[in-house]
Amino acid sequence: MSRFRSTASEAGLNRNPPLRIAIFVHGRFHAFDLARALIERGHFVRVLTNYPRWATRRFGLPDTCIENHVLHGIASKAVDRIRRFWPRFDADPFLHRWFGCWAARRLGMREYDVVHGFTGVAEEPLLKVKAPVHTIVRGSAHIRTQAEILVAEQRRIGTRVDLPSAWSIAREEREYKLADVILVLSTFAQKSFVEQGVSPDRLRMISLGVDTRKFRPDAETLARRLDRIRSGQPLRILTVGTFSCRKGAIDYLQIVQKLQPRGFQFRFVGGIEREAKPIARRVSAQIEFVPRQKQSSLTEQYAWGDLFLFPTIEDGFAVVLAQAQAACLPILTTTNSSGPDLVRDDETGWVLPIRSPDLFIERFLWCAQNRNRLAEMVTFLGGHHRIRDWREVAADFETMTHDLIRLRQQSSPA
Repeated sequence: MSRFRSTASEAGLNRNPPLRIAIFVHGRFHAFDLARALIERGHFVRVLTNYPRWATRRFGLPDTCIENHVLHGIASKAVDRIRRFWPRFDADPFLHRWFGCWAARRLGMREYDVVHGFTGVAEEPLLKVKAPVHTIVRGSAHIRTQAEILVAEQRRIGTRVDLPSAWSIAREEREYKLADVILVLSTFAQKSFVEQGVSPDRLRMISLGVDTRKFRPDAETLARRLDRIRSGQPLRILTVGTFSCRKGAIDYLQIVQKLQPRGFQFRFVGGIEREAKPIARRVSAQIEFVPRQKQSSLTEQYAWGDLFLFPTIEDGFAVVLAQAQAACLPILTTTNSSGPDLVRDDETGWVLPIRSPDLFIERFLWCAQNRNRLAEMVTFLGGHHRIRDWREVAADFETMTHDLIRLRQQSSPA
């Protein structure tokens, strides 16, 4: 199928023929990890992004596989700065069409077996680029479901929340119709598409992975955590991500206000959205806020914790949950993310309903009162629980693509 030689395939690492894969992404998301793993499996991969090459190198991507739209990246950064002071400023119609048109032009210069892009910038490539298979990935729930959840959250907390615009909703729904397949990242996201009327036949779910080499704790780190838990020291509750209303900031506040006076310690690693800054100020004396860290610096943050808290209201796949699990932290999270796919209740953590801070508080108090059981969970995560890595994600993507190509060939007239 492909004219590109594959050393991995020749070595027997990949039983399927190598593929010519184009991935386009306005940023990074999980695209760089997927591309690197696909290259390791012997496929020819080209990544179109607005990241500069010096940044893509940090993720192990060779310069030869990168086409970058640096000017778009600079413009996106400038817009982000403007939004800090003018939240209603919306440049997405311009930025998304600009990137989509650029990607369509660049993709049309080569032949690919599959063109795979991220929603929001996919309309132009889907319309203009010829390829056997066109797939898109939606990193969250169906955009209309996402909007409905966030509107309800806005009403609940009485604070303006960053919502998908009518323009974004219409554009993404056009992309959903144009793609051969929509890739979703969790059963929660998959269900949201079905509930919005998308045929299950047009959906594929591939759960993301984690670089276990970066996040797996060494024996000394694990021993220190077990000693803290068993000795009765205050339990350390870690959260990594963005402090925002979408990620459950108001529930996080209530959890902290109830538990911090009872001896629990809280650390939040990541940025704070403008809309959530008033909430963060209310608990700034009770939480240690650590600025956003490079991925390479997160290992020591995960080593600090005893438990991982992520009370998100809506997520497609929270990569930090996979990182926390690789770091052997029992997780407390909600149903509206990848939690149900990753967490086994009472074995590796707990999955609770959204907007239920009292249930989170009850579970944390149980952990404080059942420390031997909590230590057993940490030990299980350290020794027996299997963590999905990017090689498996790439293998699933490869299998999906070959299946789609075969279906297309079977349905084409002779």
